[in-house]
Amino acid sequence: MSKIYRIIRFGVFTVGLSLLLALSSCGSSKKVLYNPVEVEQLSRTLRIPINNDDPNIPLYAETSLWLGVPYRYGGNTKAGSDCSGFVWQVYRRVYGKNLERSSDDQAKKDVHKVGKGGLKPGDLVFFRTSKKSKKIDHVGIFLKDGYFVHASTSKGVIVSSLNEDYYKKTWQKGGRVK
Repeated sequence: MSKIYRIIRFGVFTVGLSLLLALSSCGSSKKVLYNPVEVEQLSRTLRIPINNDDPNIPLYAETSLWLGVPYRYGGNTKAGSDCSGFVWQVYRRVYGKNLERSSDDQAKKDVHKVGKGGLKPGDLVFFRTSKKSKKIDHVGIFLKDGYFVHASTSKGVIVSSLNEDYYKKTWQKGGRVK
């Protein structure tokens, strides 16, 4: 188990992100803050800038725990997962939503179409990587700043950029979960 994985797993989930409540000056509104060291580690791990008050920290924390999980066709556990199984698990854990199990069904049934320029953290990104099929066969979760997390057949769960030539070429659509 890598040192970063142990730090994040212990720091982010076991301790529950070390939540601290901060009250505004008038005391009428509460804001959740996270341990700044853990937020910085999470930012480095995912290669995206994350601020302490980012509302998407639960998404980032969960996806970081999956980094390095090997690809396994039909899998949806940390022992091995395919792309749609990874997305299915993250959505269930972070948002309490059950999505379809295949990337093509997720694209057809679970989302409203969103253009690349309108993507927000948590939106799904869809690709067609096979030249033999017209079905969408790959899905990932948009993080921010052009980065998304997905289960790659060759590298397992990784963070990639939508600006990479391969993903530009195979891009199909973005989608916001209904």
